[in-house]
Amino acid sequence: MVRSIITQNNLSINQNNMETITETLTKWVIDPIHSQIGFKVKHLMFTNVRGKFDDYKASISTIGNDFTTVRIEVRINPASVNTNDFQRDEHLRSADFFDIESWKDITFTSTSYERTKKNESYGLFGDLTIKGITKLIRLEMESGGILKDPWGKEKAIFNILGRINRKDWGLNWNAALEAGGVLVGEDVWINCEIQLTRES
Repeated sequence: MVRSIITQNNLSINQNNMETITETLTKWVIDPIHSQIGFKVKHLMFTNVRGKFDDYKASISTIGNDFTTVRIEVRINPASVNTNDFQRDEHLRSADFFDIESWKDITFTSTSYERTKKNESYGLFGDLTIKGITKLIRLEMESGGILKDPWGKEKAIFNILGRINRKDWGLNWNAALEAGGVLVGEDVWINCEIQLTRES
């Protein structure tokens, strides 16, 4: 399935020609009104609890409009977790989960890109850091293309999916159910809808 892998240090351009890189570097900003960094987790072994982070920042750049060269650095404020339930959100902020008193950021830094057979879809590898623990993860990115909105702004649209095991980052809390099983699933499904605006 995999056709090729491009690392962040090998962008198929002359890395020694810094003038060329500077001239063609494109910066993008997340449109927060039309974007969401979301997730879901199994609850009571069957239903899903969905949530999102309301406070995040990102540095995103490409060579020209070529997103196979994308460099991404995302910083998320874990205190902004929002599952539409105050008591649950307070528990997620506690030492049982994100421990926001000790850890102020969740970060993701891209490391490489992977072509697949799917049109306008590719894999993105990067380092995810939660509570000081960094692990390499793979995300599926589906591109909706680059287009201009009615006000002439150039937009790039993506859906990003992934799955991680929360215990790999020390998010271990759980509670046993009387009938068997546990209250909270270990797998966390990442689901992000991202709309980027090209900086003028």
